[in-house]
Amino acid sequence: MQIATRRVADTVIATPEGRIDHQSAAGFEAALTPLVAEAGARHAPLVLDFSGVDYISSVGLRVLMLAAKAARARKARIAAVGLQSIVAEIFAISRFDSVFEMYPTLPAALDAMSRDARVAYDAASSPGV
Repeated sequence: MQIATRRVADTVIATPEGRIDHQSAAGFEAALTPLVAEAGARHAPLVLDFSGVDYISSVGLRVLMLAAKAARARKARIAAVGLQSIVAEIFAISRFDSVFEMYPTLPAALDAMSRDARVAYDAASSPGV
């Protein structure tokens, strides 16, 4: 499992790829913990783009629960976007769709969470920029 991160204006975007299961959960947690701390220190949004995640186990859900709890304690918003169908089903069954702010796409999350990040995202995504 890999996790890429980037900052767009005031928002941290983390994009894990692959499976989040027993084998990869510790690495996922190690990568996610400082991002939650950063978002909390700046009271900034953290968006988890799950478009590249094809499976998440209960161990991965535990990591997400801890991240959501830490974000809330630090007054930071945390959202999940781009869930593939199996991951969306796991989120729904486990009610994680009520733990995280949920959006279908990254632009939709940025619209709701940070106007500055949406403007910067659009500018970076425009042809010729």
